[in-house]
Amino acid sequence: MAWSGEEDQHSGDAELALDNGDGLPWLESGEEDYEEGAVDTGKIIAFAAIVLVILGVGVGGYWWYTNRATGVEYVADGSTVEAPEGPYKEKPDDAGGKTFAGTGNIAPAIAEGEQREVRLAGEAPAPSISTRSTDDKPIEQDGVGVQVGAYGTRARAEAGWVTLRSQTTLLNGVRHRVIKGQADIGTVYRLQAVASDLAAARELCEALKADGLACQVKR
Repeated sequence: MAWSGEEDQHSGDAELALDNGDGLPWLESGEEDYEEGAVDTGKIIAFAAIVLVILGVGVGGYWWYTNRATGVEYVADGSTVEAPEGPYKEKPDDAGGKTFAGTGNIAPAIAEGEQREVRLAGEAPAPSISTRSTDDKPIEQDGVGVQVGAYGTRARAEAGWVTLRSQTTLLNGVRHRVIKGQADIGTVYRLQAVASDLAAARELCEALKADGLACQVKR
């Protein structure tokens, strides 16, 4: 009987030790490890639902903004648009603009085979330009001439003087003359700048040559 008492005491001590939480490691279920590394499916579903709601709101708002009506709802019934009564185009009472005589009556008549007499406007008179005759003698200018050109007519000589004055400022304030003469090619009109004396004529000619213009002193 003493032996059985010792066994009961020993087994009681073992059960007491197990009750204190000192369980065997190979008997643990491992639920704590699973809970720490597991994926929360509920959170994923909730996040996906929120994303879908945001996308739906964005797409719906964009569609509403681009397809919002003006207050009138049109329903396609397959019918055609009826034309308004009356003529398509009407000529206004006051068309505006000036109507010239004979406008619009030539082309229809010719298309119907009629012949119309065409009147040509008379020749306009040539403009009259008062120029001195080639036989007019120029007013003699006292001084020494510096010839700067020769022309076929007096008018061209006068125009040549205007051209030369636009090419150089050396002729500003300088008198000029046109002298009629004869040459191998016939009658010529010599254009000359007039200097006060021979020295002034030579000085003017040298300055004109330096400026790129041809000249010759005529005594």
